[in-house]
Amino acid sequence: MRSILRTLDGGRLRDIALVSLAVGVVGLSYGATAVASGFPLWLPVLLSVLVLAASSEFMFIGIIVAGGSPIAAVLAGLAVNARHLPFGLALPDVLGQGWRRLLGTHLMNDETVVFAIAQEGRARQRAAYWACGVGILICWPLGALAGGLAGTVIDDTGVLGLDAMFPAVLLALVLPAFRDRDKRHAALVGAAIALATTPFLPAGLPVLLSLAGLAAGAVRREAHR
Repeated sequence: MRSILRTLDGGRLRDIALVSLAVGVVGLSYGATAVASGFPLWLPVLLSVLVLAASSEFMFIGIIVAGGSPIAAVLAGLAVNARHLPFGLALPDVLGQGWRRLLGTHLMNDETVVFAIAQEGRARQRAAYWACGVGILICWPLGALAGGLAGTVIDDTGVLGLDAMFPAVLLALVLPAFRDRDKRHAALVGAAIALATTPFLPAGLPVLLSLAGLAAGAVRREAHR
């Protein structure tokens, strides 16, 4: 932990802390929604520790509440988290080796990956990844527990606009990368694919298909060499 504090500047540590706290706020809504829907308190808390993926956990709860089977809910959550496969390929050296790689894989989510790739140098990438991962590992379960204990105080994420929090945070983090023309092109192609397929495909799949924008960016880069 001391090496992380020495590697990252105060501004970056502050950003990581704020994002982790934001995750905890969304965890309040998640825990309250799950308990208000009839689930026992231990379930959202256990999922928050073992799954550690907000979108998959919300989807799991939502599908079961809507009358779907647990198997369908698990498969949907796996489909959403399939985006972690290219994440892992992009950050193999950041995760470390042995038990560190195993733990690092568990901590992988949108926020940790975005913070890591936004840094210059392997040491700073690794420090940002682990600092954000540990922060979320602490704040997300605590938020779920507090929300579950609160019961129905927060039972609709849409009312408070919490569903828009993460897209806004992630956009702010990746905006500096858009100075590169190839990255802008890849992002625009990916966004177009996601928007075009969202009305027709289940949640999560449009995001996976949008990764084709990376291929478009690579083709453009090769064409301009």
